[in-house]
Amino acid sequence: MFVFDHEAKGAGMGSYMFKVTYSQAGLKGIMSEGAEHRVAFIGKMAESLGGSVESFHFAFGGTDAYVICEIPDDNTAAAVAMAVGASGTGTCETVKLLTPADVDAARGISTGYKPPG
Repeated sequence: MFVFDHEAKGAGMGSYMFKVTYSQAGLKGIMSEGAEHRVAFIGKMAESLGGSVESFHFAFGGTDAYVICEIPDDNTAAAVAMAVGASGTGTCETVKLLTPADVDAARGISTGYKPPG
């Protein structure tokens, strides 16, 4: 059974998954500098923003890399995604990840939602 380590997560930190698709220029950069170099750079960038990289995986398919980070807040996560997009070397879909405690807190909120029809 998997047990989430609630204590390991930094106070006030959010977890985000960045799904990165490299452009031709981005892939040329990976080929030139190497994958380990890119992972190290992203780790240093996350630390400079007050966060950390939990995992970084390159992948086959439509998404070239999955990067899970702890980042201080939504604005900082948005800044990362915008910087990637503005660089022209790739696109970045950002997914905010929730802990089991987050989901349990959310399920206790009455929204008043009514399905159409």
